Amino acid sequence: MTAAEALALLERQGATLAVAESLTGGLVAAEVTAVPGASRTFRGSVTAYATDVKRDVLGVDGALLAARGAVDPKVAAEMAEGVRRLLGATWGLATTGVAGPDPQDDKDVGTVHVAVAGPSGTSVGSPRLTGDRAAIRAATVTAVLELLMEAVRGGRKADRVNARAQDTERHGGI
Repeated sequence: MTAAEALALLERQGATLAVAESLTGGLVAAEVTAVPGASRTFRGSVTAYATDVKRDVLGVDGALLAARGAVDPKVAAEMAEGVRRLLGATWGLATTGVAGPDPQDDKDVGTVHVAVAGPSGTSVGSPRLTGDRAAIRAATVTAVLELLMEAVRGGRKADRVNARAQDTERHGGI
């Protein structure tokens, strides 16, 4: 799935997109804005690397962050919902996880949560990724764009993202 395909679908629907990123640190926004004409659909992004930015800018519940840490499926969902609301977009995407090289908050390297919030609700995928830091971050970009496409088309991608990631653990690559 490419960012160009996602943007074309959103544009055909008259929809807009906003992105909240943690572990990807702007890679999703970079992938989206590399597409000519992205400005017709893309509203903007927030790179919420720090936990307090997730809370104070995106509106992620502070008690949730204190109880579960930043690497959590519910945090991803609240990030996507928050950026959608903050930037006034039809769709909001979010990424959070551990790209490595070290575990974080008792979460192993490769623990990733991606979310998409839209008019019909929020979906979360939790692929378990392998590889080095760069590979995990790149695979996360792909996973969140795939989740977006499935949500825009009206399907349930979260379960398929998880199944594909589990296959990746057994067979390598994504």
